[in-house]
Amino acid sequence: MSKSFLTRTPSVLIFIAVLALFTLAVTLASNAYGAGFVSTSFIKTLGKTLCLCLAALAMDLIWGYAGILSLGHMAFFAIGGYMIGMWLMYARTEEIVVASLLNGGLPATPEEISHGIATQIFGVVGASDLPAIWGFAHSLPLQLGLVVALPGVIALVFGWLAFRSRVTGVYLSILTQAMTLAMALYLFQNDSGLRGNNGLSGLQNLPGVTAGQDQVSMWFFWASAAALGLAYLGMAWVVSGKFGSVIRAIRDDEARVRFLGYSVETYKLFIFTLTAVIVAIAGALYYPQAGIINPAELAPIASIYLAVWVAIGGRGRLYGAVIGAAVVSLLSSWFTGGRAPSIPLGFGTLNWVDWWQVLLGLSFVGVTLFAPKGIGGLFDRFTGRITPDRKGADLGPGDGSLQESEALK
Repeated sequence: MSKSFLTRTPSVLIFIAVLALFTLAVTLASNAYGAGFVSTSFIKTLGKTLCLCLAALAMDLIWGYAGILSLGHMAFFAIGGYMIGMWLMYARTEEIVVASLLNGGLPATPEEISHGIATQIFGVVGASDLPAIWGFAHSLPLQLGLVVALPGVIALVFGWLAFRSRVTGVYLSILTQAMTLAMALYLFQNDSGLRGNNGLSGLQNLPGVTAGQDQVSMWFFWASAAALGLAYLGMAWVVSGKFGSVIRAIRDDEARVRFLGYSVETYKLFIFTLTAVIVAIAGALYYPQAGIINPAELAPIASIYLAVWVAIGGRGRLYGAVIGAAVVSLLSSWFTGGRAPSIPLGFGTLNWVDWWQVLLGLSFVGVTLFAPKGIGGLFDRFTGRITPDRKGADLGPGDGSLQESEALK
């Protein structure tokens, strides 16, 4: 009798329960709906951390399970942020322009409103017309559709070109990094239609909402937690079935999987596009909590950080990716936010704001050399989830095989 999905993967129930308890605890400690022990700024930090955990989940799916090291996925994260940021900035500016024009005594015409919005948004780069790419910025449903569609199309086209050419390994990593750099350099230009280096700002203000930041921050925190929980459940289901077995086989021996008749390129293209969309959704939730987005968010170093989080947490373990992203993100906020005390060394002072990245790099090297399974590997050891050692025995239908016992692991 086959076991159910949740019976075979009890870690999913544990993760969902921990996430639900964490969300409840933060809610009861918040200013908006609780005792006020946790500040609104820290609520936003926690919400952004959950979004980064969601991005790390996607990175673990494509790298840890499929073996595709993409160093450009944070570009999709930023694209998702830009798409929702366009609506937020447009709608908020429209409110301000309409209120200002009402003081003139006569009802404003649509042309006056449109011109006022364009001037307010693009005056900083010396323009007064809305670029064509802002054609859907007035509509929330259309912009939400673009959050999914635009990164999906870009990933689909890029992946199709790369995978049909059999580009793999470090060459694919370089290509994804080059794609990210090209996008960043384009967006830095003032005529890109997205305000160049100024980026989009004021994204923390929800148009038409009179609630304060205490409540708005909690809404985004809940949305981020829900997205992370649903994504974890969906990814765990995917990797526990046949599809998960195929992508792991592609990771371990792509040539053999192709010889068996599987369309390797189709599997890789699907997983590349799916993870790009998931990362874009994470970005769409992240930047309204951050309040601003600019082309620096597309810097290739951001995608490298994403890979570092997954490596530290434990590649090939969904909970490991979440743990790695959460730990590194929160530590980064603590060290770079001036909360960590400086350490006098006699000949100088160790300032963590300047040395945090060095510490992160050393941590990555240390994990790679001494704990290749990451933090998640420690959890495996404590729970007894150790990969069986076949000691050279064949894995097949014979009486002496360990196929059944290994499948249960």
